[in-house]
Amino acid sequence: MDDLLKVRQAFDDAELRADRAELDSMLVDDFLSIGERGFVLDKRQWIARHDDFRYLGIDTTEIDARRYERAAIIRCVQRSQAIWQGAELNLSVRLSQVWVQQAGPWRLAGIQFSSLAAE
Repeated sequence: MDDLLKVRQAFDDAELRADRAELDSMLVDDFLSIGERGFVLDKRQWIARHDDFRYLGIDTTEIDARRYERAAIIRCVQRSQAIWQGAELNLSVRLSQVWVQQAGPWRLAGIQFSSLAAE
């Protein structure tokens, strides 16, 4: 399980750095993200969102990882600070990530966000 948790952390780190090349290598070609308000982004759109969006900090807690043969699901709580189109955001979400192993390292196939109740 350690390898999976390391790659999950590497994904958060790549997001913090807006490392497009690293994100491109970590996402499967048919990756999809479902945002907290139901919008859907494909791989190209997910990476391109860094044109207008930048993380200032990400704190991930309550990590629950379930591993299956060549797939895994990670659920966690994430609190982050970001800037989107010049405005500061504080986000608190529960998220699910679906990771797959296809002829190589773990890669992210999907992610879904759900807003947490106001704290």
